Amino acid sequence: MTAPLSALRVCFEGAVPATIATCAADGTPNVAKLSHVHFVDDRHVALSYQFFNKTRENLLNRRRATVEVIDPLSAALYHLHLEYLRTETEGPLFEYMKARLAAIASHTGMSKVFRLLGADLFRVLRVEAMPGDALPQPSPPADLLAGLRACVAALARCTDLAQLLEVTLAGLAQHWDVHHAMLLMLDPDQRRLYTVASRGYPESGVGSEVRVGEGIVGVAAGARTPIRIGYVVQEYRYSQATRRHFADSADGGVLETEIPFPGLADAGSQLAVPLLSGDRLLGVLYVESPVEERFTYQDEDAFVVLASHLALSIDGLARAADQACELPSASVSASVRPGAPATAPAARSMAASGVEASGGTIQIRHFPHDHSLFVDNEYLIKGVAGAICWKLLREHAESGRADFTNRELRLDASLRLPEVTDNLDARLIECGQRF
Repeated sequence: MTAPLSALRVCFEGAVPATIATCAADGTPNVAKLSHVHFVDDRHVALSYQFFNKTRENLLNRRRATVEVIDPLSAALYHLHLEYLRTETEGPLFEYMKARLAAIASHTGMSKVFRLLGADLFRVLRVEAMPGDALPQPSPPADLLAGLRACVAALARCTDLAQLLEVTLAGLAQHWDVHHAMLLMLDPDQRRLYTVASRGYPESGVGSEVRVGEGIVGVAAGARTPIRIGYVVQEYRYSQATRRHFADSADGGVLETEIPFPGLADAGSQLAVPLLSGDRLLGVLYVESPVEERFTYQDEDAFVVLASHLALSIDGLARAADQACELPSASVSASVRPGAPATAPAARSMAASGVEASGGTIQIRHFPHDHSLFVDNEYLIKGVAGAICWKLLREHAESGRADFTNRELRLDASLRLPEVTDNLDARLIECGQRF
């Protein structure tokens, strides 16, 4: 090889489509474009098998191909001389390539068309640097290792989940110049992720939801693998949470129960990394930038390490959470008086109470169907977080209590917290931010 494959990984990012040349059994050449070349190691690459076309027919017959790749920064040209080894239809390589394709297809509305049939594995026989002038290489990126060290050290000093989330997002901005990020936690019972913290957006989006398997965030969670998209997809749309509508018993209006998902309308590059603790998925760390190709494979490697440390820290705090700690009530500065249940049909059953505030009474409604809470007919929160908020309000209305412990919430069967990982602390943060 005239150049090691690892030195050419920037050529495999898809910024400039690669070209593959094969030859038929009778010697007829065939040339086609490739959207992506996957780096496996210094001796192997993989190509996606999606359609049975002329290129694949030639590969199966002759088992040889030449792929031309271009460095998007310097415009240097390289030829990879390949030998076809096999097609993998399962295993880590296949699952990673399948997840990446699924994320892109989800953004473009082509998830039923673009399906990975297999990962074609090739041995790289020779790398040939083609003659021609190349542009000077740009300045090296920020020192990812130093930034990683600083972020991990900061995580080790955190004593609660709220601090952990804030330190993570602040560290991304300070040490890695990443200014648009969010953290989502998994709701295992409903197969969805909900936003607990964000940075860099006009609206925080705390409480917004993404279903597992939809969009880059949902696919990264479902496949439990990082997904990085380094170019603008014009048709990109964030996967929206399922909308639920409920009629207002007071005026018959329709109440929206969706919190807008934060994000850049003109995102140029995105990276979603699952938070894994052992074999358990806790959530997803998602970052984006208006700059295309902002996140390289080096960034992906660094973010995977950071996500691992973050997941272990979250898990450690959760395991220590059975030690009772005081939780300030959501109504510390207001007194709550109970109200009678509304006389509504069972399908729309709800309870209402009024909160005495300095400017008058605020009406709070609770819908048992999904534990949605509405403040003066405006949606606030739902799900487990909504159930927790409603419990605090009811307890305060009935007994005047203003302080609660995490332990008693975990022991309350009516909240239906998951048995394995309840994410209670994340839910409490969500409650506090929404209020």
